[in-house]
Amino acid sequence: MITELHISDFIPKPTDIIWDVRDAKSYQEGHIEHAKNQPLDTLNTELLANTDGTIYVLCGGGTKASKAVALLNELDPSREIVHLIGGTRGAKSAGMTIMGENQ
Repeated sequence: MITELHISDFIPKPTDIIWDVRDAKSYQEGHIEHAKNQPLDTLNTELLANTDGTIYVLCGGGTKASKAVALLNELDPSREIVHLIGGTRGAKSAGMTIMGENQ
């Protein structure tokens, strides 16, 4: 089941499963706190089977995340998947902590 949440309404916690579906280079250039790099091409049934709970998905602005949430929903329609609308760029604009920037 896919739901949407604007990134500015999201407070990431260490216990959240947050997947940034961009490539490794883009992820390293800046990502929200507690996000794990999980590129779009790595999403599969096995990965979902080894992950419990709600999955929060974002990318830089929304294109890859839209594809990712659709794929995850297709792989497991019973899983709660939250599309973080606005992505990393929206998080930065909202003043959220961005990790990896300028490092």
